[in-house]
Amino acid sequence: MSAYENEIKQAVRTIENWPDEGVMFRDIMPLLQDAHIFRKLIDSFVHRYQKETVDAVAAIDARGFILGAPLAYELGVPLVPVRKKGKLPYETVSQSYKLEYGEAEIELHTDALKAGDNVVVMDDLIATGGTMLAACELIKKLDANVLEVAAIIDLPDLKGSERLRDAGFNIYSICQFDGL
Repeated sequence: MSAYENEIKQAVRTIENWPDEGVMFRDIMPLLQDAHIFRKLIDSFVHRYQKETVDAVAAIDARGFILGAPLAYELGVPLVPVRKKGKLPYETVSQSYKLEYGEAEIELHTDALKAGDNVVVMDDLIATGGTMLAACELIKKLDANVLEVAAIIDLPDLKGSERLRDAGFNIYSICQFDGL
């Protein structure tokens, strides 16, 4: 891990036993509240993708928007919001996915991407991978390509990154935390 990545990881606040007993919540708000760290965070994603052929950044509702918007701006590509069901006003494609206690559904506008577009899928963290996997499936429904799934944090013990790799998607995270 580079000093850059280590500085970002050190800025993540851990809140024990939230929202449930035994959970170690990884809070990214300190990263966002420190302009110096936030710049390093966004720059780390920009440097990763600036020489790649990226046609769009798909940002997952809602913390993915915080990262995806400045990344899309810096790369000079469109920002494609992946929203919770019922939040987009135009024609959509949707994908359901399993939650711990039920199901959820996310949507994408049908005209958000063109066939063959190379897309970076952005969210704040990879936990169980359900939302990210659903977002990737939406992108495939529009005949676009998932270049990579990107996040600040990977929680490998929850097996989300493993699920995404098993489904054939490349993963990039700045840091990892063990445990739940």
